[in-house]
Amino acid sequence: MPVKIRLQRHGKKGKPFYWIVAADSRSKRDGRYLEKIGTYNPNTNPANVEINQESAINWLEKGAQPTDTARTLLSYKGILLKHHLNKGVKKGALTEDEADKKFELWLKEKDKKIKAKIDRLAKEKEEDKSKRLEQEKLVKEKRTEEAIAAKEKAELSKETPAAEETPAAEETPAAEETPKKEDTSATE
Repeated sequence: MPVKIRLQRHGKKGKPFYWIVAADSRSKRDGRYLEKIGTYNPNTNPANVEINQESAINWLEKGAQPTDTARTLLSYKGILLKHHLNKGVKKGALTEDEADKKFELWLKEKDKKIKAKIDRLAKEKEEDKSKRLEQEKLVKEKRTEEAIAAKEKAELSKETPAAEETPAAEETPAAEETPKKEDTSATE
């Protein structure tokens, strides 16, 4: 029976959640499976991957072939490296202690990379939040200045309506005389 390690989709539309399963390659994608090995949640950043290492290595040793995505996830968690090191131990190229040391070293480096990414994302989120708050403060200050200016303009227009009417009345005849002079000069 050909066995595949593959993803089985769960979750709602637009929010996928996957089980990592060992299944007969002839069964449906979301159908019957032999064993649930782990879970994969791509909705978080970084993606949340949980895999039972012993079970996955057991299936790989039995000859199960992972799909491309499952292979990527197994590699991400170091299961393919552990399987590779176990092959070296069986062939006599490595001792069990050397293989464990190499795997632990790899795990530490991987954890550092993941923590660095989480820290970087948190820092970017904080910077973005501070920028948005700063922009909101500037917009708020501008609105208050505009409101104060509008209020002052309204108060000035209420206080001096009579004073504005008299100069406007005087300017109107002067404005009428000026175009007449221009008209006469244009005819000459």
